[in-house]
Amino acid sequence: MSWLRCSACKRDIGFGAAHWVCSVSTCNRSNTNYKFCSVACWDSHVATLRHRDAGAVEARSPSKDQWAREQADEAPRPTPAVSAPRPAPEAPRRVVAAAAPSHSPAPAAAGPLQLSLQPTTDRDILIVVSKLKKYIKDRSGFNCSDSVAEVLSDCVRAICDDSIRAAAMDERKTVLDRDVPKPRR
Repeated sequence: MSWLRCSACKRDIGFGAAHWVCSVSTCNRSNTNYKFCSVACWDSHVATLRHRDAGAVEARSPSKDQWAREQADEAPRPTPAVSAPRPAPEAPRRVVAAAAPSHSPAPAAAGPLQLSLQPTTDRDILIVVSKLKKYIKDRSGFNCSDSVAEVLSDCVRAICDDSIRAAAMDERKTVLDRDVPKPRR
């Protein structure tokens, strides 16, 4: 009898055996819960899901007794014949972040969720200068000054700040693609 099957090759992973899990959090949720019998199987998973930055984390499967206890703990409990009335659901919370200028590092106060943008101390260039110059040259035949990268980095910071505010308004702590403002054309 085995604990689980490898998510890639479907070989058995025994009790108390070494296996690998993906370091990407979405691969470790209860509805996915990927487990791999080898690093090669994990590598095929990474190639399929196109993770940008992932690692294979070695883990050990539970013993047969531990697994039986875990399964018993997760078993559905019988519901009583008469249940207490459920409380009325709360109205969904809506966070409204203060509309501060994009370049301002001042914290934006919100309702139940506090949004606080920290002041930026580093002024790193966020643009790949060689790619920027190539794009401008290929698109128009123009040359590009090195100082353009600093100005574009400031624009990227402002877009990121706006995206953070949009995620906070939806009560999320993850910035998604839909939070990024669409470019003007």
